[in-house]
Amino acid sequence: MKKLGILQHAVNYERPRLSGGRRVSVPRGAFLALCAVLLAVVPLRAQDEPLIVRQLSFKGNRALDATQLSAAIATTNSSWFARSGLVRWIGMGEKREFNEVDFERDVLRITLLYRKIGYMSVAVDTLVRRTPKDIYITFVIDEGPPVRLDSLALNGLDSVAGRAALVRDLPLQTGDPFSRIELDATSDTLVRRLRDRGYPDALAFQSFEREKTALVARAAIDVQTGPHADITTIAVSGTRRVKPEVVLSLLATRPGQAFSQEELYRSQRNLYRSELFSFAAVGIDSAAYDPASDSVPLTVRVGESKPRRARGSVGYATEDCIRVGAGITFRNFAGGGRILDITGRLSKIGVGEPTNWGLENGTMCSQLKPDTLGSGQVNYSVAVALRRPAFLSPHNTLSTTIFADRRSDYLVYLRQEVGAGVSLTRETLRQAKLGLTYAYTYGSTQASPASFCVSLEICSAEDIDQLSSDQGLGALGLSATFPSVNNPLNPTRGHRSTVQATISAQMLGSSETQQFIQLVAERAWYRTLSRQTVLSGRLRLGTIWAPLSSLNGVSESRYVPPASRFYAGGPNDVRGYQLNGLGPVNYLIDNDTVAVDTTDLGSMAIPPGAVRYSPIGGNMLGVANVEIRLPSPVLSRVFKWVAFVDAGVLWDRYQNQPEVRVTPGVGLRLVTPLGPVRLDVGYNGYSQTPGALYLSQNDAVYKIRDTYLPGGNPDRFVFHFAVGQPF
Repeated sequence: MKKLGILQHAVNYERPRLSGGRRVSVPRGAFLALCAVLLAVVPLRAQDEPLIVRQLSFKGNRALDATQLSAAIATTNSSWFARSGLVRWIGMGEKREFNEVDFERDVLRITLLYRKIGYMSVAVDTLVRRTPKDIYITFVIDEGPPVRLDSLALNGLDSVAGRAALVRDLPLQTGDPFSRIELDATSDTLVRRLRDRGYPDALAFQSFEREKTALVARAAIDVQTGPHADITTIAVSGTRRVKPEVVLSLLATRPGQAFSQEELYRSQRNLYRSELFSFAAVGIDSAAYDPASDSVPLTVRVGESKPRRARGSVGYATEDCIRVGAGITFRNFAGGGRILDITGRLSKIGVGEPTNWGLENGTMCSQLKPDTLGSGQVNYSVAVALRRPAFLSPHNTLSTTIFADRRSDYLVYLRQEVGAGVSLTRETLRQAKLGLTYAYTYGSTQASPASFCVSLEICSAEDIDQLSSDQGLGALGLSATFPSVNNPLNPTRGHRSTVQATISAQMLGSSETQQFIQLVAERAWYRTLSRQTVLSGRLRLGTIWAPLSSLNGVSESRYVPPASRFYAGGPNDVRGYQLNGLGPVNYLIDNDTVAVDTTDLGSMAIPPGAVRYSPIGGNMLGVANVEIRLPSPVLSRVFKWVAFVDAGVLWDRYQNQPEVRVTPGVGLRLVTPLGPVRLDVGYNGYSQTPGALYLSQNDAVYKIRDTYLPGGNPDRFVFHFAVGQPF
């Protein structure tokens, strides 16, 4: 309409006269064309370019934090890279444009939100600073006194058993600011609790009144419980190969039990977790259900998964070089809902025999050397596992496994073994996972002689042969995991706790030198600071206790097998160190030609270049991590930046004192459906770690020096490439 008015004015405008009274002769068509050009150009000049929001803040808010207020309004802040004066000139970061209409409505949105949570006299003002291209916004909030809840009546619950537990810790309590949001949450909480206690048709109705002058409110929730009902029948549909009895065994509810909505949800989770079904739904059979009855019929609808699933994988990691894996799963194997899983895995491909392709000479696997312990041979694992869901309980899973593997830890040990194990896992009501495992393995461990003799002055050939020979190890393991995160692969909120205990003893089948008790506890937490910024942390503690064991009936030592000790350093704990580079180390000279004077080992000359580094692990461990994950200024949905500080300590309480190491660093994350692919760079400002120096010669190991410090500078910047979050 505005443009039409301008055009009408231009058409009716009298053509200008020249001095002397003569009119200028302008063709009508040319005049209209000139007006059209002006209409196209003038609005572009009159209209300003959109302003960029460089600041969005709140002042005076106490009842609601900035995150809640930001989520309630339409105006959004630009990213940090587009706001900070230090880097804004680069032009990076996501820029959010200012909309005047949305901004005016945001004042109303904040006002209504505050009134909904009980602050009826709230006043919202704005402080705005404009530049030709930018705008800086501050919402100034005067909350005023809240309307407080004077009484909350809960009607209709007198006949409900356990009323005290039903009304405990409700979201809205007497004396709180009267929030209609919390009133809705209280009604929903009561209905959910009633439906979990046998009342499938529970309903709740709210009423309230406010006295604005007295700033008090009274509310009531009228509950209609309906009849208390039990489960009567359960109908199963959709099965073909899997028997309906298997479906019923996986359900958390049974005929004769009181109705519980939570048990229906758990039943559905059990069906999915069994891997037998690609679709599962558990609910009330509405066609046969009478709301006035005290019985509830259920219906279970399932869609079966494919009977077989084959899978394969190819990957790379700094500690494994190239690794491949393959597996096949047979669902409902031999009936009864059993799952047969056959898996195989190869790693150290490209550096270990018989696949030594020389990749250690390039940058891809330069950390791994084919002539070092743990990298000289390809690692493998073959396992056949038979899993039985719903063993004695719908929440239990029984697994039996037979396996053969060769595994190693870089520079530490190489272990080959065969074995079998049985495990029982259970998921609790709060999705905590409990596990009980027994495994017996028979195999040998190769390690540095200095690692075997870590607690002895001199090791004979008989000692080393005994420790590295084939021995049995029977271990009983207990574990408990308490997850409370929003995403298991890439959590941004919540926390996760894990406790593990492993017991190896002669009564469980272990040899005398394979006895120990290991305890590990870990706690990780995640906090969302903004929509794409996450602060996370972790604390991991561990200890190992070993009894005195006899070597060949002569020497005694609190020996812990190398494969069972703690090691630190690497992509998943202290990233300022290479894999297993943190903690106690020994140094070894392997030379049969050096003259040895056993009466004066301390004065022995050390051949240049003959000393090798050997991590020996420890029996006490502590690791702490703090990490902040930030959106990338470019392609923020795909890339994330990370800044971290890692701290760790690893020591042998029988041998040395703890020394804490702190290493900062930065990283880059590539977001994928399987979890983030990450590159981390840690900075190490410490000197090399001193350790005992040993000489291996003529079937014996001699300690030459109690303390030895090699020359040269350690790596200051340590690079790690891995898949998945470090914790």
